[in-house]
Amino acid sequence: MLLIAAALLTASMHSLGVIEAPVAPPTHAATATVTVALVSERHAVPQPVMTGGQIDVDTVADAHGRAFLDDLGVLGAGDLRRAADDRRVVATAQDDPPAAAVVAQWWAGLGADEQGTLLVHAPSIIGNLEGVPYAVRDRANRSTLTTGLADPDTGAAHAAMLGQVRDSLRREPGDPQRFLITLDTRAAGRAAISIGDLDTAADVTVIVPGMFFTVTGQMADFTNTANDLASEQATLAPLAAGGSGDGTGVAVVAWMGYRTPDLSNIMSLSLADSGAQRLERAVDGLRQIRDGDQPRLNIVAHSYGSTTALMALASGRMSADTLTVLGSPGSDVRSAADLDVASDEVFVGVAHSDPIAGSGYYGTDPGGSSFGATVMNLAGGADALAAGDLFRRPVGHNDYLKPGTASLHDVALIGIGRGDLVREQVRRGSTGDDGVVGASVDMYLVRPQDLQPRD
Repeated sequence: MLLIAAALLTASMHSLGVIEAPVAPPTHAATATVTVALVSERHAVPQPVMTGGQIDVDTVADAHGRAFLDDLGVLGAGDLRRAADDRRVVATAQDDPPAAAVVAQWWAGLGADEQGTLLVHAPSIIGNLEGVPYAVRDRANRSTLTTGLADPDTGAAHAAMLGQVRDSLRREPGDPQRFLITLDTRAAGRAAISIGDLDTAADVTVIVPGMFFTVTGQMADFTNTANDLASEQATLAPLAAGGSGDGTGVAVVAWMGYRTPDLSNIMSLSLADSGAQRLERAVDGLRQIRDGDQPRLNIVAHSYGSTTALMALASGRMSADTLTVLGSPGSDVRSAADLDVASDEVFVGVAHSDPIAGSGYYGTDPGGSSFGATVMNLAGGADALAAGDLFRRPVGHNDYLKPGTASLHDVALIGIGRGDLVREQVRRGSTGDDGVVGASVDMYLVRPQDLQPRD
């Protein structure tokens, strides 16, 4: 059915993904202002001519790389506020930012007063620069959120998106602290919220969502899902394998950091490609912040998000300690050996009656025997208590990270470095074809209202 629909849509299909082509930094001329006398027959009128060097919002808008940061840093309070509202400056910060290593070095070289000025007057920029400490980004993005919600000129759609982010930051007593580490308020928006402290956590898990996920529609629920995984990991902490760093605790990131596809563009890998680049930058930011004390990094990706994550980990620009894909429609990556992931640490979840998993719609199915991943044993019991099982079997495309499922438990084990227990369970259990669905996938059956519904 999907292939027939695809044929009808292909002729008019255009990708709406963001193209993030690198731009060479312009050269900044030495400071100079000259006055040229324009002489007419009647009188001479002195006219100031800018030859470069006076830093203003236009200068920052034309800059990239380290020059963008340096120019931003010399703006006064008024120009900083104007820069934070300038779509060109925001586009650079959000879509073509300086490398995280460059940002980290620049930020560390600023004085406390300079950092404070930038944080107060340009929070929408500082809050989204990979390489700035996460606690600082959280303060900046919360400031942007508060300002947007209080603005009487904020439109209904924009207010709904901001309201969803606000709701996502609420937590129950005893739950870990939540950090707003990404907030892009343009168009449909992008956001990322960490459950736990990324600056100190020993185990960091990044969850990448699939199709139909939007900030306005699912951010609060998606963040609560991250909280469920963090809670499961905390419960299993006594089993945790020792890491190489000095960090403590866990952090789980609800990373809605890219635009996910809807029914109009599921045929294309363009959004997965741009999403992979954004994911690479996010991971690079973590690597730079944790330089010398790297956490165990786990990527957990669902549906189209698995396609995005597989592309990122095959790019040569990103690595992870583990990768778990759930309900994957496949990708152009042919083998686990092509991924920059530790040996034997690629896992695949295939739930019973999931019409997407195993389809190989976008290329190679990571659950296939030739791919070289561990296919988790998620059989469980349809009713865990009735069957005498500790965990119930996940059913359908959106059940993988629900509390009480075998899949959430396995993902948590992998996240604390105990993938060996998952592999041992596979060796002991039955891994037949019970949960694998053939290639007759009908992705139109996956509705937005079905995504991560909560009890």
